[in-house]
Amino acid sequence: MIEASFKDRLGERELFARRALLAALLALLCLTLVGVRLFKLQVVEHDHFSTLSEDNRIKIQPLPPSRGLIYDTNGLLLADNLPSYALEITPENIQNLDATIDALAQIVRISDADRERFARLLSRRRRFEGVPIRLDLNERERARIAVHGHRFPGVDIRAELLRYYPLGAVTAHVLGYVGRINEQEMESIDVSDYAGTSHIGKLGVEKAHEEWLHGHVGHEQAVVNARGRVLERREEKPPVPGRDLHLFLDAALQQDAIAALGKHRGALVAIEPETGGVLALASTPTYDPNPFVSGIGHAEYAALRDDIDHPLYNRAVRGQYPPGSTIKPFVALAGLALGAVSTFDHKYCGGYFQLPGQSHRYRCWRRGGHGSLALEDAIVQSCDVYFYRLANDLGIQRMTGFLQEFGFGRRSGIDIAGELGGLLPSPEWKQRVRHQIWYPGETLIVGIGQGSFLATPLQLAAATAAMANRGRYLKPRMVKATGTRVGKPLQLTEPEVHQIPVNGPRKWQDVIDAMSEVVEGSRGTARRIRNDSYRIAGKTGTAQVFTVGQNEFYNEAEVAERMRDHALFVAFAPVEQPRIALAVIVENGGHGGSVAAPIARAVMDSYLLGERVQASIHPAVRGLGQAGSATNTGR
Repeated sequence: MIEASFKDRLGERELFARRALLAALLALLCLTLVGVRLFKLQVVEHDHFSTLSEDNRIKIQPLPPSRGLIYDTNGLLLADNLPSYALEITPENIQNLDATIDALAQIVRISDADRERFARLLSRRRRFEGVPIRLDLNERERARIAVHGHRFPGVDIRAELLRYYPLGAVTAHVLGYVGRINEQEMESIDVSDYAGTSHIGKLGVEKAHEEWLHGHVGHEQAVVNARGRVLERREEKPPVPGRDLHLFLDAALQQDAIAALGKHRGALVAIEPETGGVLALASTPTYDPNPFVSGIGHAEYAALRDDIDHPLYNRAVRGQYPPGSTIKPFVALAGLALGAVSTFDHKYCGGYFQLPGQSHRYRCWRRGGHGSLALEDAIVQSCDVYFYRLANDLGIQRMTGFLQEFGFGRRSGIDIAGELGGLLPSPEWKQRVRHQIWYPGETLIVGIGQGSFLATPLQLAAATAAMANRGRYLKPRMVKATGTRVGKPLQLTEPEVHQIPVNGPRKWQDVIDAMSEVVEGSRGTARRIRNDSYRIAGKTGTAQVFTVGQNEFYNEAEVAERMRDHALFVAFAPVEQPRIALAVIVENGGHGGSVAAPIARAVMDSYLLGERVQASIHPAVRGLGQAGSATNTGR
C-alpha cells in the first residue's frame, strides 16, 4: 500500500517570512549600533581622538644640556666636555646582527664587554633606534669605518659630548667623575629633566654640585611615522647649559701636594684662612678618573678596587685617624679659655702620670720625662704628661665641648660628596654605642688625641685655619664662583662663618706663639723645616696604629711597615698674616717632624714662594708656579 505525502507550502512560507524578518531586524540593529558608534567617534568624541592622533604624529624629543665646565682658581680648565664618537648599529637595517658585529670586529676592536653592553641596550630600545656597539672611537678607527662603511648599511658613527679631566689623577679625589646613570639613581632624579642625558656625577665636586652642573633639558617637536621614525623637525626649545664652576683649588699647588706626598699613603689639605677656600686636597695613591666616564673594564676596576693601597679611597675627607699631638694646641686653648690653666702655670712631667688611687701609668713619649713645664714648653716639646694633667682638670665634657667649636666630631659640610665626620668620644657616645661606662683614663687619652678620638685631614686643616684666624672658623668650601658661558658676570659664593668664643686675644696669641716655637725654636719638634723666608706655626703629631702594653715600649724598627705609627703635621704661614693653613697625614710614616712636616714645608714653599715641587709635574700645570705665586700674593 503506497502512502501519499503532501507539502505544507503555506506553513513553509510563513516560517521563511518570520526568519527573514528576524534577520532583517538583527541586521538593522547592527547597522544602528555601528551608526551610533560612528556618530560618537566622529562627532561626540571628535576633539579627543583628534588630539590623540596628533600626539601620535608629533613627538616631543628631548635636547640634553651641555654639562657645566670646572676651572681652578687661575682659570685652568679641570673638567671639559669633548666630542666622542660611538659606533652605532640600527637593528632594523641589519639582517644578521651577529655576523655584522663579527665583521666589524675585524676592522675595529670590539671586546666581550662591548658585546655584553650592546645586548643589554638592545633589549631596551626599539629596532629603529641606534644602539652603540663601541664607544670612544679614535681617529684611526673612524677612518677605517669610513673606508669600509659601504659594506655595513645600518652602521653609523655618532658624535656626543663626554666628560674629560685634563689633569687626570691630579684632581681625581677633588672632582670625582661622572658615569652612566644606574637604576638606583633613576629613582632619585627628575627623569624628565634627565631625558636624553646618560651621565651623572658620581663622586666629589661632580656629585656635590650635580644640580648646578647638569643644567635643564630642552625639547623639539618632531613629526614621526607610525613606527616612530622622525620625518620632520619643527619648533625647538633649546636646553639650558649647566653652570660653570670656578674653584678655590690651585691646580699647581694640588699637583705639588701630590708630588710632595710621593709614594706615601696619605693626604694633604690646604685652606686659605681668609676665605675658607680649599687650595689643595690631595690623597695618595690616586687614580685616573677618565676610564670611569665611558665605562671602565671589569679587570681594570678590579685592579683598583683590590689594590692594597686603596687608590679609590679619598683619605682627605674620608680617612679618619687619631689626631695625636696635633690636638694639643686646641686642648691648651681650651684650658686657657675655660680657666683650667694659665700661660705660666707649671706642671711636672716625670715620664708618666697616674690618676689618684690607681696604679696604671700613662706614659710620656719621653721616657725620662720633661721636668717642670709651662704651657708653651709643653706644646713645643709635645709633653704628654702635661696634657694628661690638663685633660683631667678640664674633664671630658668641657674639653670635648670646646673642641666641637673647631669642627671636631662632625662633618664640616664641604661641597665634596662622601665626607665623614670623625669621632669625638664622650660618655654619652660610649654608653649609646658600646653600652659601657666612661673611665677617667679615657679622658686623659682624648687629651693627647689618641684612643677613640678620630679626625679627618680636612677637619684638622679647617681647625688650624680657625686657629690662624684667632677663632674665626669658616666652613671649608671648594666653589668660589659660578657662571655661564654667555658673558654674564660670575656669582661669588658666600662663606659660612662661626666665631669660636674665647675671652681675650692674648689667649690665642699665647697658643700661636707656642706653635711658632714648634718650628722656629731650637727645641721644637718641627725645627727641621725652619726657613728664613717666612715664619711657620705648626704642631707635629704621631697616631698609634695599635696599643702598646703597660710595660712595653714602641720600637719602630721591629714593627711591620703597615703597623707603624701615622705621621701628622698641622701648620699655617706666615705667622703674622696667615695665607695658608694645612694638615698632612702620612699613613705608617712614623714621626710627624721628620716625615709629615717636610711635606708641608714643600707645599707652603710652592704657594708662598713659587718654588715648585719638581717630581711628576703634569704638563698642563708646568710653568704655573711663579705666575701662580704672583697671583696668590694679592689674596
